[in-house]
Amino acid sequence: MSGALVVIPARMASTRLPDKPLLDIAGQPMIVHVLEQARAADIGPVVVACDDPRVKAAVEAVGGKAVLTDPDLASGSDRVRVAANTVDPDGRFPVVLNLQGDVPLIDPAAIRATFDPLSDPAVDIGTIATEIRDPALRDDPGAVKTVGTPAGDKRLRALYFTRATAPTGPGPLYQHIGLYAFRRAALEAFVALPPSPLEIRERLEQLRALEAGMRIDVSLIDSVPMDVNTPEDIEAVRAVLTRRGAASAHPHS
Repeated sequence: MSGALVVIPARMASTRLPDKPLLDIAGQPMIVHVLEQARAADIGPVVVACDDPRVKAAVEAVGGKAVLTDPDLASGSDRVRVAANTVDPDGRFPVVLNLQGDVPLIDPAAIRATFDPLSDPAVDIGTIATEIRDPALRDDPGAVKTVGTPAGDKRLRALYFTRATAPTGPGPLYQHIGLYAFRRAALEAFVALPPSPLEIRERLEQLRALEAGMRIDVSLIDSVPMDVNTPEDIEAVRAVLTRRGAASAHPHS
């Protein structure tokens, strides 16, 4: 694979955490932390797709690129498509990677792993998942499960995604992490489709792609990036970055 255009959709109108992209974490807005991790992944140029001039200004203040998109777009995927077509109208980048704007601690290796399944030309969309090790998450509908069949080393071909505890029987369960690497044609096809029956029922956008016959392969990674949806989440992320800062300031203590 030659590289990808990384697009970070950022929405200000979060109901649970207003102005989420601009929340301060260790002296920088959250969106800037995500941007830095995307740059560190080093798979291609990074652009933030935002719906508010304040987010655009915050990104540009650190030398980043941002595109203003219509606040009324239906989903992050629509925002990603608009931004990709704005910055790369000629389709020079065959892959667009959708990186959520609320994962300030995402490991650059996890971003790269999202991109890896597209080395197989049969795959339309790449994503990532991790084995569930916390028993509480096995039955938590907030931890989306990937149901798949092995498709190589540390890789699954996705058969289904669900909020239920699945599959049944002995064996590991895998928690899906919502990063997506789309082939350009798959992204265009995906956003052109209406929401599908299972997507509406499970409230999981990726089921639209499976119901339309697209192939999604899943790289299995070791860690779960902490996403930020609540005031408690933001405090937890701040605590992690404060500890990291203290450790780097006193490496031999």
